[in-house]
Amino acid sequence: MSTAREGVHEAREDLGGRLRAIRAAAGIDGRTLAQRLGWPPSKVSKIQLGRQAPTAGDITAWTAACEAPESAAELLVLLGDLDSRYAEWRRQLREGHAAVQRSWAETEAAARTIRVFEPCWIPGLLQTADYAAARFREHARLNDSTPDTDAAVAARLARQEALYSPGRKRWHILLTEAALLYGLAPAPVMCAQIDRLVSASTLPAVRLGIVPLRARLPVSPVHGFWIFDDHQVNVEVISAELRLGLPEEIAQYRKVFDLLAQSALYDAEARQLLTASAQSWA
Repeated sequence: MSTAREGVHEAREDLGGRLRAIRAAAGIDGRTLAQRLGWPPSKVSKIQLGRQAPTAGDITAWTAACEAPESAAELLVLLGDLDSRYAEWRRQLREGHAAVQRSWAETEAAARTIRVFEPCWIPGLLQTADYAAARFREHARLNDSTPDTDAAVAARLARQEALYSPGRKRWHILLTEAALLYGLAPAPVMCAQIDRLVSASTLPAVRLGIVPLRARLPVSPVHGFWIFDDHQVNVEVISAELRLGLPEEIAQYRKVFDLLAQSALYDAEARQLLTASAQSWA
């Protein structure tokens, strides 16, 4: 995770440095540029130092104000690469949660094997409508985004149809027992959600594992992640979504997943643990 964040920060600094060079070549200072663009001077400073990522519109306006519009194309490519690795939730959610769910569906459709590890909540592919609604409302509050809960839930449930479609796509999903016990929804919702997991554990395309709380673990379950065909890893952090694609990054996440999978319970043992968790909520 730290490597990914460092790489994103370096990319922001590089982009900011290029914009600063364009401004300097135009012979104008930061305050003058800010006045031309109608921005506070602090925004120019933050972008140049890599402390704030510019938008595509910011880059286009910046280069035009510096009379160098031909520079915008290359900078927009760099911005696209930055966005592909680090996508801030506030930026993603401008179009709503439903749009994010449709984007995830496209990524899932392109993969044949999907590995998922979640330590604190049920992954979207296995969520009930009520549990999903609770997650979307929480996320909207956290990011001050406009809630589109009904549309987002519908889009998330549409993703789940792939679990029942014939084909060779496979899901290996790991949860910690803690994810079953955190009070992230009312008790009746948690009971129904766990019952949904029991049913999902019998699906031919799904291998569902539960990591018990008191199991001796070979590696710490630091955070959740999704691995798509050993080509891409998605990591959801509080402020953003990381999309990692370097071979060494993927190999490290695959190693962690395989180690955690060794400590998980499957099939009848997993269903027994699920049933006990549901009874604790009841």
